[in-house]
Amino acid sequence: MDGICVLRREIRRHRDAWLAEGIPAAEIDRAAAFQDRWGGLALPPAPFYEGGPRVLAAGRPRGSSGSGWSFRAGDCRVSMPYGFLIGPDGTFGLDAHHWTPLHASTDGWVESLALAAHAARWAKTVTKLRGGAVDSLNLDDYEPVPEVQGLTDTWWRGHDSLIAVYRGEAVGLDAPRCLEAHVYGGLDAWGLQD
Repeated sequence: MDGICVLRREIRRHRDAWLAEGIPAAEIDRAAAFQDRWGGLALPPAPFYEGGPRVLAAGRPRGSSGSGWSFRAGDCRVSMPYGFLIGPDGTFGLDAHHWTPLHASTDGWVESLALAAHAARWAKTVTKLRGGAVDSLNLDDYEPVPEVQGLTDTWWRGHDSLIAVYRGEAVGLDAPRCLEAHVYGGLDAWGLQD
């Protein structure tokens, strides 16, 4: 997968101001650790979610001790009715009408992008299903792809195909019509690798 590192913003300089606003030190440290690992990574567009974040970058933590703390994962490529957040438990997801975790971690999001690029390159066919057609997919002969750490979004590996199921917008926006799946067919053993 193609990705490049661009200039990373230093967020530790905001520490004193954020502490004065009542943001716990542990949450500031968590955002700083994300920024150290992922900050400045510009990834190719995702095949769904209008491409996803343009560049991964931690934002100011927000929340409370009762609801948990989250922070922005990067700016969207286009204007959208949601953003991308890192949740209280480290999950990567959508801040839509309600919080919708897509992957158990940012690693899972990046793995899903890599798998999508790999599958699109090697598949003989790519079929997109929307809405109710996604629910009619029979995944009995498929196994989940664990590397993507899928929660709301999942990947499935079959005999000669990979299937990505994108439920995030449907769940986060309460919009079942936004449900989408991409079926990458005609893959050989190399194409089925992740």
